Amino acid sequence: MEFIKNQYFYVGIITGLLWTGVLVMIIISIRSQVSIVPTMIQLYEVHQLGGIIALSSLVNIPLFLLALSKNKLHFAGGLVMACFILFVFQFFS
Repeated sequence: MEFIKNQYFYVGIITGLLWTGVLVMIIISIRSQVSIVPTMIQLYEVHQLGGIIALSSLVNIPLFLLALSKNKLHFAGGLVMACFILFVFQFFS
């Protein structure tokens, strides 16, 4: 459990979720002419929001590889946990 007690683990989780969220907002704002919230509700209703989240979470791969190359294992573990959190969100929505 020492791995979870490290602060860089939580920084990795927050970074992974934040970058994914930013990319979701960018993709939705490019794709739609309406504001973001009604578009997200519409995408959720037609079961397409999960695909956009999955596409946006691909930004975590280069971050993960960069963290591994710099030997920041706790940060990389946080990114993996962020991807797992996004997977659980998509699976149960």
